[in-house]
Amino acid sequence: MRRTYLLWVTAAVGLAIDQGTKAVAAVAVEGHEPTTVLGGKVTFTAFRNSGAAGSFAPHATLVFTLLALCVLAFIARVAPAVRSTGWALGLGLLFAGAGGNLTDRLFRTPGFGRGAVLDFIRVGDSGIFNLADQCVTAGAVLVLIQSFRGIPLRPKPTPPPAPAPTSP
Repeated sequence: MRRTYLLWVTAAVGLAIDQGTKAVAAVAVEGHEPTTVLGGKVTFTAFRNSGAAGSFAPHATLVFTLLALCVLAFIARVAPAVRSTGWALGLGLLFAGAGGNLTDRLFRTPGFGRGAVLDFIRVGDSGIFNLADQCVTAGAVLVLIQSFRGIPLRPKPTPPPAPAPTSP
């Protein structure tokens, strides 16, 4: 139960931070000249991304919307069985990231289920991203680490005890 709670708290905090930073970026960054900080290493500039990472498949917004819904449904289904802190954090971060970008796709222009994700952070010469993207990346890394370490998503069921031998 404690790991399930950790998963949902991680998801809620990640989703809230993502949506909060996007709300600020929509007002303070979008429609303004790019702003650099940290000696020019980080740039805040708004970009509406209708595709996936790196603007991959910009005309498949509806596909990404449905994919995000499937990811969220899967995580919600397996959440009660998670018994590992690593899996709980990883799935919570994946939920936050998929949920954050799904929220954009559902409620941002051009319309329901077809909205463009608001990306607004560039580090160095990297692509432009948002915090939901970072949640997905960190969550995927944690899930991979758990998998490579052989830690199962769900505990293996305990076989029932063998019946006691009966005497003749």
